Amino acid sequence: MKGLIEAINAESMKSEVPEINVGDTVVVGYKIIEGTKERVQNFEGVVIAKKNGGINETFTVRHIAYGVGVERTFPIHSPKIASVKVVRSGKVRRAKLYYLRNLTGKAAKVKEDI
Repeated sequence: MKGLIEAINAESMKSEVPEINVGDTVVVGYKIIEGTKERVQNFEGVVIAKKNGGINETFTVRHIAYGVGVERTFPIHSPKIASVKVVRSGKVRRAKLYYLRNLTGKAAKVKEDI
């Protein structure tokens, strides 16, 4: 039974997984289906968390839109994710950046890793 589940999971996993880390600013291209049309909508923000591994691996992206913080969690192996592009890599000392939820303006920025 366990071998069957692992085989199905291995079949569904993407072969090329993007190399993203917590603190990176990324642009996620997410496929949206509206009626019969399909389009890609970009979501740009800072990766504040990564969870699990294998087929269940997810990452959470946060950005500020019109003064309101918006967070979205994406499964890495989802077929709805068209692309993940790292705009800049961040220099952080933590695995989870949940403290950014309480910060606004320039204080909410992550230093760039050179």
